[in-house]
Amino acid sequence: MSPSSGSQPDPGAAGSDTARAVRWFAVWTRSRHEQVVRAQLGEKQVPAFLPTLTKWSRWKDRRKQIEVPLFPGYVFAQFDPEARLTVLKCTGVVSIVSVNGTPVPVPTEEIESIRTLVTSTLPYDPCPTIKTGTMVEVVHGPLAGVVGRLTRKGTHARLILAVNLIGQGVSVQVDAADVRPL
Repeated sequence: MSPSSGSQPDPGAAGSDTARAVRWFAVWTRSRHEQVVRAQLGEKQVPAFLPTLTKWSRWKDRRKQIEVPLFPGYVFAQFDPEARLTVLKCTGVVSIVSVNGTPVPVPTEEIESIRTLVTSTLPYDPCPTIKTGTMVEVVHGPLAGVVGRLTRKGTHARLILAVNLIGQGVSVQVDAADVRPL
């Protein structure tokens, strides 16, 4: 459950026009090419983030823990969309998630929420669809400050942290007393 590279601060927070153009984008990859794309982006000095999940894999003769992408088929990269050719030239990249040919940025808060979760010790699971529910903020515990959608109430509430642009999210169990509605 460890994030892979890309822990630089958000250049979009700086005041220059060039820095404002640098945002996070979802890069769609060929099947099982996420690690290759992340490595190539690193070689090209493009900050990349590939959240992973530790799972047990079983072969005929053994079992082994492996790291798998939390969002199969996607790597997040931070770049100026005018310079997207560098990203598109990486082996394994299919495209950058776009609308009408224009890359759509992923909000920095969504990337940081996922980064906070994967660096915590809480168990989490991928969640393929985002259900309607109340948006909440975690006010106590290791995820304090994280915003997500509450999908189940009770003693053990379920919170979904979403990357809305790609229609995927991750589900984590939180104490219901630790969240407040926005």
